[in-house]
Amino acid sequence: MTIPAIELMTSMRSGHATSPRLTWYGPDSERVELSGRVLDNWVAKTGNLLQDELDAEPGMRLGLDLPVHWKSLIWALAAWQLGMETVIDGGAAELLVTDKPATEAGKYDAVIAVALPALAMRWPGNLPPGVLDYAAEVRSHGDILMAHSDPSASGCAITDHEGTRHLHADLLTGFSARHEAGVRLLVTAGDGLEAALASCLGAWHSGGSVVLAHPDVKLTDQLLATERINGE
Repeated sequence: MTIPAIELMTSMRSGHATSPRLTWYGPDSERVELSGRVLDNWVAKTGNLLQDELDAEPGMRLGLDLPVHWKSLIWALAAWQLGMETVIDGGAAELLVTDKPATEAGKYDAVIAVALPALAMRWPGNLPPGVLDYAAEVRSHGDILMAHSDPSASGCAITDHEGTRHLHADLLTGFSARHEAGVRLLVTAGDGLEAALASCLGAWHSGGSVVLAHPDVKLTDQLLATERINGE
């Protein structure tokens, strides 16, 4: 069975696959640019890690205890392709993805530690027992996601801040924001993870791309011009 999240990633890797779809500006002059194909590869590898190492399946809840970041988008897309529910408000979940693993170990079936720097090859320092190191593990997984179980379009994908449950079937029509076709959208991390997810989904759904900026990044006229920001 296919669901909108799967269809979205199919379009990313098949239509203008080498064009930028996600550009991240982070602290310390960090810039990461992912084409549609590379974005899909990251999502596939992360989804395969969820399945192969954590026995993730449709209906399971994945807590996203991460700031707005290109890696938090990867995790959300991977979970949605598998028919999982993402939890972004600290609510109950079976699995947790976090950049603060020392405070969360033991509260979930499994905890995955995510080092945020783009070039991090492993977690900097020691991890609590049983915590999975995302950076060290993800690259060994396959570039093509083959779901072990069919996701259900009627399952919950995310619950927004107003308490509205958005099903997988309406993820791109009910939860995502609406943007102009082909938009090159600026998304600022200061707006929060829910807003960033909705904006990015909407931009990609319209065939556009996203420039995602950390709150510490100064959005100069030169940066906006270089990235060709256009539309809303």
